[in-house]
Parts: sequence; C-alpha cells; structure tokens
Amino acid sequence: MAAPSERAFRALSYAKPPMERTPVDSSSVASVGYDPVTSVLEIEFRNGKVYRYQQVPRAAHRLLMQAPSIGKYVNEVIKPRFTAEFL
Repeated sequence: MAAPSERAFRALSYAKPPMERTPVDSSSVASVGYDPVTSVLEIEFRNGKVYRYQQVPRAAHRLLMQAPSIGKYVNEVIKPRFTAEFL
C-alpha cells in the first residue's frame, strides 16, 4: 500500500472535526452548531451544504436560535456580517 501523498496528508492535518449541531425547525436550515470558545457558528442547510462562520458572538447565536424565521435571520444578519467557510 502506498503512503499518502504530502498533499493528502496536509489536507487531513487541517481537516476540522465535525461540530455537534442541533436540528432546527426551518425550511432552509437543517441544523445549527455553535462553539462559544472559538465563536464559530456552523450551519447545515437543507440542501446538504455546511458553512462555518467565524467570530460570531454568543448573542448572535442566541438570537438566531430564537428567531421566528431562522432562514431569514441567516440571510439578513449572519451572511452579511460574518466570514463563511464552505465545508
């Protein structure tokens, strides 16, 4: 068996562990996770795509989870204000 290439090794070493997410009642968002230590918000959409948003304050996560429309809050507050990373 061949050893993994350097490129594959680097990709594995930078891979981020999955974040525990909570299912939500939304037509566009399937689940939401938040790490208060790193201020990272992770959103899984119903289409299967997952994004991580950096430097999200706890208050923004709390308001997201309490929003009458989670999808609207994501589109109007989270996406315009926080840097996203597609996983």
